[in-house]
Amino acid sequence: MIQDLLLNFKLAYKNIISAGLRTWLTITTLAFAFLLILFFNSLYTGWEYQGVKDQIDWEFADGQIIYKEFDKNDPFTIESGHHQMIKNENIAPVLIRQGNLYPQGRMLPIAIKGIPANQSIVKLPTHLFHESKEEFPVIIGEAMATNNHLKKGDKILLRWKDKNGTFDAKQITIVGIFHTNVPTIDMGQIWMDIDLLWKMTGLEKEASYHIVKGNYNHELKSQWRFESQQDLLKDFISMVEMKKGSSAFLYIILMFIALIAIFDSQVFSVFKRQKEIGTYIALGFTKKRVTLLLTIEGAMYAILATIIGSLISIPLISWLGVEGVTLSSKEQSQQMGITIGEKLYPMLTSKLLFSSIFWIILLSTIVSYLPVRKIAKMNTVDALKGKK
Repeated sequence: MIQDLLLNFKLAYKNIISAGLRTWLTITTLAFAFLLILFFNSLYTGWEYQGVKDQIDWEFADGQIIYKEFDKNDPFTIESGHHQMIKNENIAPVLIRQGNLYPQGRMLPIAIKGIPANQSIVKLPTHLFHESKEEFPVIIGEAMATNNHLKKGDKILLRWKDKNGTFDAKQITIVGIFHTNVPTIDMGQIWMDIDLLWKMTGLEKEASYHIVKGNYNHELKSQWRFESQQDLLKDFISMVEMKKGSSAFLYIILMFIALIAIFDSQVFSVFKRQKEIGTYIALGFTKKRVTLLLTIEGAMYAILATIIGSLISIPLISWLGVEGVTLSSKEQSQQMGITIGEKLYPMLTSKLLFSSIFWIILLSTIVSYLPVRKIAKMNTVDALKGKK
């Protein structure tokens, strides 16, 4: 049984190689489809990995404890969305207030965010608050600075409202500009020491939410809710998965073209190689075995295509995973609140590679079998004569 199967593979290999140009055109089409499928899926996988890592490092850490009346997506909850902070060395409180900047005679509505200067839970360079000798030091993101023509050392008038609704204004100094791929901590906001913000607003020891380091197992009061990394990253991961789904149309078109080429080759085999099929039967091959032989020929196209495609795609995607793929629409994406870097670094996982190989070989085998089923109904004498 095993010897017969090995013989079938040898015959199938010799048959498709002897077909010449037609074989290599089919293999090239299938290998190209395989390469593009791997590339785009690797690109989305790399974007997801990079985006998740950036958001954990810069914004979410191991989770957040959020005041129940505060909604990050609703600016109308900022005014009342704060409560007495939770005291714990593994969490960093963040207080958000609304204000206006007046750079170069313009009015710029912003969110004022306070965070402890000595925190090390997220990558925000809050140590600059203590290092600065300015009275009101703040840090901003690179996108915020670029879009509003701000730079390090600029002194700008800031107006805010305290807990009693009284407006006040002071001149702040930009002591640092940080680079991040996470627009939700960059666009339209400034960061300052939470002690300074408490003093400015009179909201002593108040926080809108807390950033958590490690596992937080303490019981929370009814005013607070805990959101895990998975909860906070859910929207981003869903968006990437949606993008992957929208690319499936391209994969279907490419696979359809490649599988049509295999189907055509198999139809040609049945109608143009009837004398050869009759000879196999005359030599003792059963019709089922001839059907298996021609099905293996079709599957062999996919096997050779995935080998060639892997030899090209693995080094190519590995190189791009180091060099990155430069994007031209980063600014537009970040303005829409999408976490994305200047470059995307494709990530080819073994699961993605082997699942792609499996589906391509499986589909090719099924498409190969459909035309050769006619052999079971073929008359042996007519086949030897080459009659259709």
